[in-house]
Amino acid sequence: MRTRFLKVSLLCAFFAAGVFVTGCSDDNGYSDVDGQSPVAELKTTHLQSAAGHDFTIEGTLTDADGISAVRLTCAELFLDKTIDLIEIYGEPKTSYNLSYKFNISKNEIGEQFTVKVTVVDIGGRETSQDVLVTMDGDYENPVFVKAPGEKAIVLLADGVTPTYTLNVSVTDDQVLKYLEILIEGLPDYSPLRVMADGKGELNFSKKIELTNEVKDYKMTFTAVDNTDKSTVVKSVLSVSELQDFEKMYLADTDDLTNDVFGVPMVINHTGSFQYKARYYNKEEGTQIYFLPQKESFEPVCFGLNLEDKDKLTYASGKDGVNPIVLETPNVYYEIDINIKEATYSLKTYSVSEATDPINYEYGQLCDMPRNAGEPQFNFYIGWGDSPQNAGEHLFVQDANNPHLFYYPAAGETWSLESGEEMNFIISNYHPNGWWDQVEWRCDNSTDIEKFGYFSKADNVNPNWEGTNRKWADGSSVQDYWMKPTITKGGNYRFEFDAHLGRGKIVPAN
Repeated sequence: MRTRFLKVSLLCAFFAAGVFVTGCSDDNGYSDVDGQSPVAELKTTHLQSAAGHDFTIEGTLTDADGISAVRLTCAELFLDKTIDLIEIYGEPKTSYNLSYKFNISKNEIGEQFTVKVTVVDIGGRETSQDVLVTMDGDYENPVFVKAPGEKAIVLLADGVTPTYTLNVSVTDDQVLKYLEILIEGLPDYSPLRVMADGKGELNFSKKIELTNEVKDYKMTFTAVDNTDKSTVVKSVLSVSELQDFEKMYLADTDDLTNDVFGVPMVINHTGSFQYKARYYNKEEGTQIYFLPQKESFEPVCFGLNLEDKDKLTYASGKDGVNPIVLETPNVYYEIDINIKEATYSLKTYSVSEATDPINYEYGQLCDMPRNAGEPQFNFYIGWGDSPQNAGEHLFVQDANNPHLFYYPAAGETWSLESGEEMNFIISNYHPNGWWDQVEWRCDNSTDIEKFGYFSKADNVNPNWEGTNRKWADGSSVQDYWMKPTITKGGNYRFEFDAHLGRGKIVPAN
């Protein structure tokens, strides 16, 4: 059948070259009806896409004689597609709804491309249109890089007007439109719309004065991009008396928001208004503060009284307090604070006195289970989705502290992409993927703050002071994998302390 259609097309083309043509036909009833080229009505001739994403060319194609084929070509994208309607349907079509999807390579670096769409009828006549494909498609919702947590707290103090410094940072993979801030009960923020002025990043900071009374303010932050994709964050701003905070964090850096997880470091809540931190001090003179919120030193920062360094106090921001200074390097500090009694205490212990659950010597042969006849292998830990895969991301043991591990090795680069979703555990390496030996899980897969030892084989160092598959408070460590999402692409470093059960992924220097 196809051969016959081609012969008919050639015959029609031959007569069309004459001075007078009345049309041509064959025994099957296909004829040159109107002598016109096909009509292509595309939905759009400009499509937006991006590397690793699709674009779809759509439109309605018509021809009175019948469409035999549609060609789509773009040499730069290695696109050369012919849709043979006669082969698909057994006959030409007088009307055809085109919908062709093409996936752009994730490695594509070009900025724009032209796809030629050519419609051919059985008379050999053609109609072509160009479709411009630009690489500025918006596929991601805006991301809050910095925003208040579920609850932001301002503490009342005698003779002081309570203030809160609002810090919000939003990014988008293309262009932001605006940030809208609604704080119920504050007229200036009901709502406040901050325009992004065509930029992909927006930073907003403002000090807010509040009434001197115990009160909660509901806050809603809405970021909208140029394609009207939106992301919403909700929080409560609570003005209150000193309270027994559910969580407290140790901050040893001013940069609290560029980590993937782990900064600042959560510490243990040991009693009413009481908290205990264990911290490995790498160098002399480390300055630390304590915060009941993760994202900022405001509105509450605990440190030492400016007039009496023996007394713990708090202020709205670290400028109102002195830091606690850790003078001895390469030791663990144990720090107890009581925020109600305004007291604190420090003591140190050596890395040799510290214990962790690992029951093997790092880098040496181990007696971990293996198949009969297989050789022994050296003990290492790493991160990955199996003990086999952990071998591709092995931690390096710190030269001064055997409980401390890093990834990648010095001089190597580890890059993470914005929007990338990780999914891993920390485990021993095993060439055949044995499970349940030396492993850690986390407290919350998407909001990781601490790591719990998780050996189903109960493979535990007998000298370890901790408890397998239990947190310090006695609750059970669940089988939660680490699944953080990267908000900002770049080079990173993973640091893990097996003694503390704490880890962090931070930008590499």
